[in-house]
Amino acid sequence: MDLTIAGILGLDGVTNGAIYALVALALVLVFAVNRIVFIPQGEFVAFGALTMALFQTGKVPGTVWLLLLMTVIAAAMDGVQAWRERWPARRVGRQAARTLALPLVASGLAIWLAPLQPPLWLQALLTLALVTPMGPLVYRLAYRSLADASVLLLLIVSVGVHFALTGLGLLFFGAEGFRNTSFWDERFSLGALSITGQTLIIFGASLVLIATLFLFFDRTLPGKALRATSVNRTGARLMGISTDGAGALSFTMAAFIGALSGLLIGPTTTVYYDSGFLIGLKGFVAAVFAGLTSFPLALAGALGVGLIESFGSFWASAFKEVIVFTAILPVLLWRSFIDRDSEDH
Repeated sequence: MDLTIAGILGLDGVTNGAIYALVALALVLVFAVNRIVFIPQGEFVAFGALTMALFQTGKVPGTVWLLLLMTVIAAAMDGVQAWRERWPARRVGRQAARTLALPLVASGLAIWLAPLQPPLWLQALLTLALVTPMGPLVYRLAYRSLADASVLLLLIVSVGVHFALTGLGLLFFGAEGFRNTSFWDERFSLGALSITGQTLIIFGASLVLIATLFLFFDRTLPGKALRATSVNRTGARLMGISTDGAGALSFTMAAFIGALSGLLIGPTTTVYYDSGFLIGLKGFVAAVFAGLTSFPLALAGALGVGLIESFGSFWASAFKEVIVFTAILPVLLWRSFIDRDSEDH
């Protein structure tokens, strides 16, 4: 291996690491706020890429029907709860508006605009508008009633949600893989390296999102509420912070990050209905580097995973996944020593 090859592999590893970093940030966020190892995070990535792909073919994406199905089930659950607890009409109306408004508007726009094949930027916005509401709906349907359950039970539920979303992905998207059109087709030369416009978009979008998350948690009231909930759920509840609202917000942000990751990764690789599982697992490996608690360490872990995958594929392409997932073993051993006094509350 010479320096040219090493540079190419390093660039590829950092590019993939930027995507894994976004997935890892979402995993750390959901775990910190809800104590949930959110295995289905990769499904949001796959849904984002596949939704964009179907928009580019002029078809109404299956995301529309999946979102509407989840919305109807959530609305029915709200209706049963309202009947049992005898909610006043005003509260029923407010809850119905919160549950139905965004999914119905986003679905209506998608059905109307998809055959017209709008420009790429509008397709991207529609994709984000369709996938992002799935986050709070998943929380509402699968996790809200188990908010105080043990981490093990929440992990088992996450496995079930993963298989359910994967099956629904096959139903609504089919088994065919898609590779999206690049947002920017330009190529730039940096010595022996060739950098594509899509790579620059991945770097730029990742950096902007990370900076935005930092400002959100540091400067905004909802961000501080999420931080308080992640530190002490009981204390946050006693201070008047809605832990249920914090949970829904964290899932909303996770779905948005996943959809954005799908938009970024779609032009670089072929995505199938089940591709999100491997992407999510690599993001999980990066999050484990951070002990599922630290955003900066998750970023460092994601870059490490991307580089290990890139150089591992050069030396032993058939075993690159094995190499990546084996790297988690020494990390788990190390964390077992430094976290041995911690307890799950």
